[in-house]
Amino acid sequence: MSGVEEAITRAHRDEWARVVATLTRRFGDLDLAEEAAAEAFATAVERWPSDGVPPGPGAWLTTTANRKAIDRIRRENKRDDKQKEARMAYDDDPPEPLGVIDDDRLRLIFTCCHPALALETRVALTLRMVGGLTVPEIARAFLVAESAMGQRITRAKAKIKAARIPYRVPSAEDLPARVSGVLAALFLVFNEGYLATGADTDPLRHDLTAEAIRLTRLIRGLLPDDGEVAGLLALMLLTEARRTARISASGELVALDEQDRGAWDTDLIAEGHRLVRERLAAGVAPGRYQILAAINAVHTSARDIRDTGWSQILALYDQLVRVDPSPIVVLNRAIAVAELDGPEVALAAVDRLDDSLAGYHPYHVTRADLLRRLGRGAESRAAYDKAIELAGNTAETAYLTRRRDQLR
Repeated sequence: MSGVEEAITRAHRDEWARVVATLTRRFGDLDLAEEAAAEAFATAVERWPSDGVPPGPGAWLTTTANRKAIDRIRRENKRDDKQKEARMAYDDDPPEPLGVIDDDRLRLIFTCCHPALALETRVALTLRMVGGLTVPEIARAFLVAESAMGQRITRAKAKIKAARIPYRVPSAEDLPARVSGVLAALFLVFNEGYLATGADTDPLRHDLTAEAIRLTRLIRGLLPDDGEVAGLLALMLLTEARRTARISASGELVALDEQDRGAWDTDLIAEGHRLVRERLAAGVAPGRYQILAAINAVHTSARDIRDTGWSQILALYDQLVRVDPSPIVVLNRAIAVAELDGPEVALAAVDRLDDSLAGYHPYHVTRADLLRRLGRGAESRAAYDKAIELAGNTAETAYLTRRRDQLR
């Protein structure tokens, strides 16, 4: 990449959500905000190579996007209220703070995660509008066709506009009922950064994990006694702590058992452990995110993979299955079973998930590893082939290819 291309890529990563959120606040229209932001970035691609990268890329993009939005309103000026909207668009007075926190991106998340929308739609819309992911990337994350995902996002934006869903953080009394959908969306945003699905993107997207953590911290400030908010924050911190050890110098994914634990971020681990201990001390039955955080706390407490408390991890997965009996949780539980009862017992449990997880590449990764440990090389190779076919992350594909090619 040239310096200008790198600047444009960095600006898209750092400024997309801010530009879209600012335009949504100003014009109250997600479609208009997204289209104007996209046009602003397209203009940057055209002009920055010759004009140079502006000293404040975010401000330049926001100003350009505002102008694009105004031009679009003018072109569509078929009703009287459009003329009024165009005049209002020139008003540079700062808006009054809305809700209990004045943060454009947080308001945008609550708009995208309104309960009038189905949960999967809320997450997909958040990934697009806040995370800046493309429709193909989101479709891969949901294991659906691109056309279906594009229609889902389009319908969601139309519903927000038709229903006049407000662009604001809910009032203090409404927050607890609204927060679960937001946490689910933030978890998906974080997961996309943790292991990006786009074949042409960085394998780890720190911009997404950092933004998910930042917004989760804001919500924790709103709801300091909510166990699931604290649990999700702890889970994110303990996962993010391992980021620098997860990719090798050659760009290959490094599995947990091979990571340099000395490279883990001890500050993030300490904060995550503190949050887990606080929730345990609260004496309240934990939810899904709190249990996942506790599992990660066990992993990050071990100085060596051989010191991992697998019995404790299995007990936590047993608890998680009661809260969330999804096939993915059962799959992850089987990994702990393999460490305690052996790969043959674990494989039997994994094979029962074929109908529900046939299109989920970690299912095939797990099968490949278990078959490898059982000495069933040909079957293991076939499972690796399927996992490589389904994986979209370049670093993971490199890791899986090496593991497959090591088989005799």
